[in-house]
Amino acid sequence: MMSEYILKTNNLSKQYKQHVALKDINISIQKGEIYGFIGQNGVGKSTMLRLVTGLAFPTSGSIELFHNAASSELTEAQKRIAAIIEQPALFQNMTAYENLEVHRLQKGIPGRECIEKTLDLVGLEGTGKKKVRNFSLGMKQRLGLAVALLSDPEFLILDEPTNGLDPMGIVELRELIKRLNREKGLTVLISSHILSELHQLATKFGIIHQGILLEELTAKELDEKCKQHLQIKVDNTTRGATILEEKLATTNFEVMPDGTIRLYSYLDDVRNVSKSLTDNGLIIEHLSQNGDSLESYFSRIVGGADNE
Repeated sequence: MMSEYILKTNNLSKQYKQHVALKDINISIQKGEIYGFIGQNGVGKSTMLRLVTGLAFPTSGSIELFHNAASSELTEAQKRIAAIIEQPALFQNMTAYENLEVHRLQKGIPGRECIEKTLDLVGLEGTGKKKVRNFSLGMKQRLGLAVALLSDPEFLILDEPTNGLDPMGIVELRELIKRLNREKGLTVLISSHILSELHQLATKFGIIHQGILLEELTAKELDEKCKQHLQIKVDNTTRGATILEEKLATTNFEVMPDGTIRLYSYLDDVRNVSKSLTDNGLIIEHLSQNGDSLESYFSRIVGGADNE
């Protein structure tokens, strides 16, 4: 079965006078993914989202949405997207229901039943006559999300949605996005400068720095790279693996394509590992503890790009 792509970009670039905001960006988002777009502030994340939603136009390269690439088709395809790129326009003196009614009329959505349904979806069904000015920041953020969801989009784009939220608000928003993804099959592109925040949410990541996409990897690949382990290189890999199994009674290791062994146990007993290998006649060429925290992995990737 062919993967169904919601978004594909092909060497997408954007230049403002002398400033290159994006350079040859190639990302692909499949249906049902939660794509975490990670980068420090001011490195091109918002520019990218503006290009996808049609708020700005590329200098070169192309965008494909729902398999549509021609500009006329693209405008039509963009109607299937909902985005919160700047703070959503909310009327402070109105209730949540009244806010959605205004947006429903603006968007020309027939029938009011979508309002109750959407309020229910974002957990604001019990706000009644309470004015938006009396909402917490988390509630306002969920109302903004309700505005975006009113038209029943297939693809949701969120730019730094947790900015200014307290920890509880962040958890609530994260759970809501997960639920929308799970129950409605909504595909989500979400940008943030905090990798750890998206780690519990995204199924795929794109790391951007100075307008360049440094890496694109799945959540599973990221976890593998960040998993703490002992990196072992001995003169006989097969024998080394046998010794780990027989002498240290562990199968919690992987033999990598380059012949190194990643041992995920005995992290706090390196001496025992080293002794078992040498006592059994092996020469240890390399033994170190590896694995990153998410933050240090992100810093290392970004720092490496700065030093090139």
